[in-house]
Amino acid sequence: MYGHQNQDGDLALLHESKLDFGDPFRKHQMICRYLQKAPTSWTALTTAFLFSVICLLVGYILYGAAIHIVKVEDDFHEMQELKVRAEAADVAKSQFLATVSHEIRTPMNGILGMLALLLDTELSSTQRDYAQTAQVCGKALIALINEVLDRAKIEAGKLELEAVPFDLRSILDDVLSLFSEKSRNKGIELGVFVSDKVPETVMGDPGRFRQIITNLVGNSVKFTERGHIFVKVQLAENTKPIVVSKAETCLNGGSDEGVKLSGARQFKTLSGYEAADERNSWDSFKHLVADEELGYDASVNMTVSDEASTSVTLMVSVEDTGIGIPLIAQDRVFAPFMQADSSTSRNYGGTGIGLSISKCLVELMGGHISFISRPQVGSTFSFTAVFGRSKKASLCDKKKSNAEDLPSGFRGLKALLVDGKPVRAALTRYHLKRLGILVEVASSVKIAASACGKNGSSCGSKIQPDIILVEKDSWLSAEDGGSSLQMLDCKQNGHIFKLPKMILLATNVTNAELEKAKAAGFADTVIMKPMRASMVAACLQQVLGIGKKRQPGKDILNGSSVLRSLLCGKKILVVDDNLINRRVAAGALKKFGAAVECAESGKAALKLLQLPHCFDACFMDIQMPEMDGFEATRQIRMMESRENEQMNGDIDEGSTGKCEWHVPILAMTADVIHATYDKCLKCGMDGYVSKPFEEENLYQAVAKFFKAKPISDTQ
Repeated sequence: MYGHQNQDGDLALLHESKLDFGDPFRKHQMICRYLQKAPTSWTALTTAFLFSVICLLVGYILYGAAIHIVKVEDDFHEMQELKVRAEAADVAKSQFLATVSHEIRTPMNGILGMLALLLDTELSSTQRDYAQTAQVCGKALIALINEVLDRAKIEAGKLELEAVPFDLRSILDDVLSLFSEKSRNKGIELGVFVSDKVPETVMGDPGRFRQIITNLVGNSVKFTERGHIFVKVQLAENTKPIVVSKAETCLNGGSDEGVKLSGARQFKTLSGYEAADERNSWDSFKHLVADEELGYDASVNMTVSDEASTSVTLMVSVEDTGIGIPLIAQDRVFAPFMQADSSTSRNYGGTGIGLSISKCLVELMGGHISFISRPQVGSTFSFTAVFGRSKKASLCDKKKSNAEDLPSGFRGLKALLVDGKPVRAALTRYHLKRLGILVEVASSVKIAASACGKNGSSCGSKIQPDIILVEKDSWLSAEDGGSSLQMLDCKQNGHIFKLPKMILLATNVTNAELEKAKAAGFADTVIMKPMRASMVAACLQQVLGIGKKRQPGKDILNGSSVLRSLLCGKKILVVDDNLINRRVAAGALKKFGAAVECAESGKAALKLLQLPHCFDACFMDIQMPEMDGFEATRQIRMMESRENEQMNGDIDEGSTGKCEWHVPILAMTADVIHATYDKCLKCGMDGYVSKPFEEENLYQAVAKFFKAKPISDTQ
């Protein structure tokens, strides 16, 4: 009835009806098919399903994008808020550092200043010992505070380096002098060698360079009980690989092979003990020494050819034969506040921050620091640093500065050095060459005696030396006890000559050894290690009686008429709210002959500096009640500016006037943040002295404004 006849579908929808009319020959059948829709195909179902999935995915993507945009906006606002908080925290940290520095340094300035004044008075030996001990402890505390503040400034990115010309060799000599007593007490060889190719003057930060060397040498002295500590400086590009070869190491003999002494193997190092890094052994060091012996002209030519270069890269190594660093601790050597032995029963003190600061400073200098360490053998720390070439460091200026710093009376003298250790002999020769002394090296006393000439014989081209320098171990190990040197004839070829002076070189010497040396013909003066050119010059002046006698050291300040004349006639104003600091500064300046007046606040300073006044300089504290040093300085400069404008107007009208008013104002504060220094200059101050200060710091800061010689030139 309905639907297509051949349409397939569910048979349950078919209905068959049979009609019976009573006639067997007539049969009727009625089939009914109900109308229905065709079944859905799989293609249609799949298409619908995929369309639904796509719609869901697009919706989810749009929803996710909307949520992400909202989240990004929220994160952005949160980051903005965190940035503001971080900047505020950074400012708060800087202010905290400044406050802590000021609050700690202010009383320490009073302690150290009063101890310095106390040591200038008449004290018994016991009282002086107590005062000196307290002073040493106070300086150690200040050094610790400086290290902690330096680390904090490095983390905050506030540490900046200076770029001023300085003498690298003088700084190394000063550092060695700091540890000379400790090294002598331990019997350690402490030496320094600087290649002639290294410029006399470089541009950089001398204070930070000194800090790095002091940290490295201090650690070496702390962890070394025998052997040596060797500081070597050379051009980084001149570092040569180790080449094993044989060469003459000394005059008239010597070999590169290790020898045995008293059953122990002797290595070709500074002290004979094995070192962790073979680059400082004689096999490597002799190449550098050979380059030095080619003559100073080669160095001059290289200096002239390198004038176009504006920088120089130096390689500095500090080698020791101490306890070394355990392998498990070598990964954390440069981590702050970490030590190889952090147990409560450790034998060595310290905070573990020195190497971390040194690493940061080296990186700020454009270099890299590394180390080689072997337990129970020693450690060698090496670092590179980039310095500028000083424009003032021409060859003539170099020679002039050398002549001024070191005595010139030794130039042309001939010396014979007796030392069986070639590296140590090269170091001694380096210091003697700085004085202009020509040096020949002999590996033993016997060879030295034959080189000088004995019983009328001469050594060919060898010239009679003026002095003979003998290492103590070479003298003690001689078969005849060094008597062969004493038995030199005073005649050669019929001519009478003057016997050379014999001087003993030693790290430490007992009274018995000193008396034995005197009996063997040695001079009363012994050149003690570590060697420094200035110290060697003083000893030679005393032995030979030539040149100008050495003046007393800087430690003898009280009662010196020279010091009292440095600031004679100068009137200086000291402004500080702390009574003790005023007394310390006034006492230090009065030593140099200055007339000192004190004020307790910025307002009081303004009253005293009302024009016209008679003050030649002013030391101004920064943090003071009522009116701080910045505001006081600004008002003083405004007052001077108005007066100078009025004076210039009077001069233009034809009248004569005096020089413009400008009193030198020097900040005197315990705040060592670099931003504070910039703020001092911006408000009109002329300089900066940080607390705690030494007496010489005050003089050096104010002397440049007067026509007076530096304190070093008066010695």
